Amino acid sequence: MNILLWVLQILLALHTVTGAVWKFSNSAQTVPSLSAIPHGAWLTMSVLELICALGLVLPAFYKPLAMLVPIAAALIAAEMLLFCALHIYSGDPNFGPMIYWLVVAALCAFIAYGRLVLRPL
Repeated sequence: MNILLWVLQILLALHTVTGAVWKFSNSAQTVPSLSAIPHGAWLTMSVLELICALGLVLPAFYKPLAMLVPIAAALIAAEMLLFCALHIYSGDPNFGPMIYWLVVAALCAFIAYGRLVLRPL
C-alpha cells in the first residue's frame, strides 16, 4: 500500500506542477466556465499548486513533514471541486471537464485517506 500511495503522490505532484506551469504560461482559461476566476486568483492558484506539489513529495526526503501530504491532497481536491462548482454554476452542458476534475479529486481523497488512516508515513 505504501508503494501505491507513493506512486500516486508522485503522479499527482507531476500533474499539479504541469497544471501550475500551464496556468502561468496561459493566462486565459480554456474551459469557458473557469473564466469567472480573476487573473490574480488564477495565478495565485498556480503558486498554491506548486506548494502542494512540494508537499506531496517532500516527506520522501524529510519524514517530519509527513502531515503535508494529506493537507496538500485536500487542497488540490478542494480546487478541483471549486472548478466543478463553477462549471455547474456556468450552466455549460459539457460535463467532460467536470468528470476529469472529479476523478482528480477522488484520487486526492484516496491519497489523503491513505496517509491519514491506511498507511501513515
